[in-house]
Amino acid sequence: MINVKAQRKYNLENRLVDFSKLIIQFRKTIESDYAGDYLGNQLLRSGISPSLNYAEAQGAESKKDFIHKMRICLKELRETSVSIKIIQGSVACNDELLVELQSECRQLLAIFQKSINTSLQSLGK
Repeated sequence: MINVKAQRKYNLENRLVDFSKLIIQFRKTIESDYAGDYLGNQLLRSGISPSLNYAEAQGAESKKDFIHKMRICLKELRETSVSIKIIQGSVACNDELLVELQSECRQLLAIFQKSINTSLQSLGK
């Protein structure tokens, strides 16, 4: 029998890792000037962070600790989303990858928000 819960965890982890790889690939397409380097480097930090923080969440010591770590992932994804919006139209980059990043970031934001809400409900909050 397949452990569906473990499979979901694995799929989200892989999805976050793939998102991080896409962030790295996209960063290489951003023009190298002051604004491009600043925004690109900020995007690298916030865009890769959810993968790493999700790994931390998987080792949470309690439900509250899990929610806290998931909220950190959500905050980093929100920051990534805003960085993408700033980059769009202001810095030369690969527009196709930008659209792909926007879409995946929106989907991940929804997944994390739903997961946090579900976890809060299980705590009676």
